[in-house]
Amino acid sequence: MREDIKSFITGVLKPGRYTGGEPGSVYKDLRDVDMRVAFCFPDTYEIGMSNLGMRILCGCLNNVERVWCERVYAPWVDMEEEMRRRGIPLFTHESGDAVSDFDVVAFTLQYELCYSTVLNMLNLAKIPVRAADRGEDSPIIIAGGPCAYNPEPMADFIDVFSIGEGEEALPEFAELYLKMKREGTYTKKAFLYAVATELKGFYVPSLYNISYNEDGTVAAIETADEKVPDKVTKRVVADLDKCYVPTDPVMPFIETVHDRVTLEVFRGCIRGCRFCQAGMICRPVREKSPEVLNGLAREMICNSGYSEISLSSLSISDYTKISELTNSLLSWTNKEKINLSLPSMRADSFTKELMDKISSVRSSTLTFAPEAGSQRLRDVINKNITEEEILRAVRVAYAAGKNQVKLYFMNGLPGENYDDIAGIAELASHVLGEYYKMPERNKKQQPQVTLSVACFIPKPHTPFQWERQNTFEELMDKQQFLSEKIKDRKIRYNYHDAKVSFLEAVFARGDRRLSAALLEAARRHVRFDAWEEYFDYDGWMDIFASCGIDPSFYANRTIPDRETLPWDMIDCGVTKEFLLRERHKAQEAATTPSCKEKCSGCGVNRLVDSKFCRWCPGHPESSDSCGVIAGEDAPIPPVRTAPAGTVKAVREVRIRFRKHGPMLYISHLDLAKTMTRAIVRSGLPVYYTEGFNPIPKLVFATPLSVGCGGEREILDLRMMEQRSNVAIRDALRAVMPEGLEVKEVYTPKNKIKDIVWAENEIVYSGCTVSMETAESIERMFASPVTVMKRSKSGEKETDITTLIKSIRAEIINGNLHIIAVTSADSANYLNPEYIAKAVEEKFGVSGENGSHIIVRNKLFLADGETEIV
Repeated sequence: MREDIKSFITGVLKPGRYTGGEPGSVYKDLRDVDMRVAFCFPDTYEIGMSNLGMRILCGCLNNVERVWCERVYAPWVDMEEEMRRRGIPLFTHESGDAVSDFDVVAFTLQYELCYSTVLNMLNLAKIPVRAADRGEDSPIIIAGGPCAYNPEPMADFIDVFSIGEGEEALPEFAELYLKMKREGTYTKKAFLYAVATELKGFYVPSLYNISYNEDGTVAAIETADEKVPDKVTKRVVADLDKCYVPTDPVMPFIETVHDRVTLEVFRGCIRGCRFCQAGMICRPVREKSPEVLNGLAREMICNSGYSEISLSSLSISDYTKISELTNSLLSWTNKEKINLSLPSMRADSFTKELMDKISSVRSSTLTFAPEAGSQRLRDVINKNITEEEILRAVRVAYAAGKNQVKLYFMNGLPGENYDDIAGIAELASHVLGEYYKMPERNKKQQPQVTLSVACFIPKPHTPFQWERQNTFEELMDKQQFLSEKIKDRKIRYNYHDAKVSFLEAVFARGDRRLSAALLEAARRHVRFDAWEEYFDYDGWMDIFASCGIDPSFYANRTIPDRETLPWDMIDCGVTKEFLLRERHKAQEAATTPSCKEKCSGCGVNRLVDSKFCRWCPGHPESSDSCGVIAGEDAPIPPVRTAPAGTVKAVREVRIRFRKHGPMLYISHLDLAKTMTRAIVRSGLPVYYTEGFNPIPKLVFATPLSVGCGGEREILDLRMMEQRSNVAIRDALRAVMPEGLEVKEVYTPKNKIKDIVWAENEIVYSGCTVSMETAESIERMFASPVTVMKRSKSGEKETDITTLIKSIRAEIINGNLHIIAVTSADSANYLNPEYIAKAVEEKFGVSGENGSHIIVRNKLFLADGETEIV
């Protein structure tokens, strides 16, 4: 953790976002490093830490000898303001070094509305935003992710784009950099040219010249010379069983969006929905074998301490060995009290067998994605699912005890009319009605159908890339129409902001000229456009107007078939001819069967050097099992045992621990989660709670405030088997993260609920005061000291001296120490910050950088003298 943020870090929201030091972090000796990469996620820590792709690619780079890849996340606005005010540049999580000192700065572009945050991060890093303004000493800026399939809106800011899957491409990129450095042939210009001409899957914008017609459309895309490829073909990893997986993940100290193990089951999609970019750019389908997946799941659970596994793919129920995989996982996850969760599923492949297997999942909600309200429109978008199939899947879910269903739809789809929109409300009513048709339903349980309706956005490399987006006024009219059609209160309706979707469409189909708007947005410090509280539609319209840009040209215009598209230099594997065939079939409401039923000739087989993809019926290895190649067996750690809650614990133990370092900056809830995962990783046979979501039963002392340390903190847990105190202590010490030190383990003699008082020490480092001032501080609390104290019922004036048993002020090694024994029971807890604030206001004292440190030293029983043991 950087020293220069300690003085103010407790004053920002969620300081645990910035401390670093998480278990699983990778550290290297700079003497062994020749290439440093700062891998940036242009959103908050909680979202970035949940991104599996970033974890995979950071690991792939760190596996390259003499390369060190560190993590960076966008600081929230309060932290950014403090950093700018104090002149602190954007820094990495591991070393805390300035991002501008790195050789390469990488960004993952997951969403078009992150573009402004990318530029804001470069600005905060004190790196010139425009590529043309960066010199030889500036880092190389590389970007990848789904948005890189139309790189043009960001082309003036990014030196090189990685197109497709990066597990093999990025190490090749790093090896080329190291080679040219070793040979003394490196210059930034020479390296970028070599990347574009010698490696596959990299687009260097400076080597492509774009010209425009008078009407604003793209006239031509020309390369710098004949060695630069006319089209950059995406990279594909052929064998996922041999692909790197981060089995020892970085474990966050604070709660993230997805606090669980994410198990990627397969990539690609066989379905061909015409609006879906992921379904096109992620082809071909490649599956991981159940044996490998089961081994990976066990290893990640053992290394992380998580209590949930999420099976991840575009369409999980299309995994050909779903039954075999779930059988393997359930053979040990139930015993260990590990929950399985599934993403949205296709109703036509959702079976009773699958429902029976996931009936133990704690969520009472299942998610399906019909996407359109009528069969005609589902045929237009090639959803290939009928209403009866949807209702059959819902009946299966209801029969298994589920009472909540979530349905995903879109409005504004090509060819949509108001009958199609009314069909969404009708389908929701039919789904709800299926619950009441069940004679054996639980009549005490109320059903709930939730509609989540997104706005259609034409995306590059899809059959609908030529279609116009409805204006946001049209979209809002349709949203209001649907709202009026929903009559039952048990149907909940959520919809996306049409203005946000409009801006997303502008950048999704944008070209290089949009860089002027993005540059102006960077000048205005625009960021976090994906966050409702920071999205400023009127601000963006003003930016476009000031740059002479008509955003509707990109979002609301139907593009002719033969027009050159801004992203035509990118080859996603699926041919433009196939996309045009699908567009014309959509206009006739004609469907295309899935890849498993019949090869539709999309062209992606070129990427795997085969006449057919493995899914195609014509492939010699094609079968119901998809002919997946099994990789080497992964090492399977021993299954840890989570005893059932009905079994009695054999003994209770107390753990005394120290909380310091990065642990100072996390909340009590996050401390409890961190400690729980560490105990799970230890493999100790601890007692679990009962219910849907069993977790180790831990009892902590009164929570510490964010920023407060603890020298002799305690927690109690129950053991299901006899273990010596030393064995328990050593097992816990082996898995504790930085900032949590297990001091001793023993059998408790008191109950934690008996804690009444705590000794807190407030330290002002570098604060020199006289003995007279110290004595005055003590006398101050001999009389009432009234503050506004927060409580569950709100703020009220409180005399805090009634909650102080004793207080003294001392000068130790030239520093002011205030030691106070304060109330620590839950009903009358006194946060020692109130004492510090009162002293600072009256005497004007402050420590180094205007801060102080608070440490809880001891916990006492009712007499205020007997320490709890």
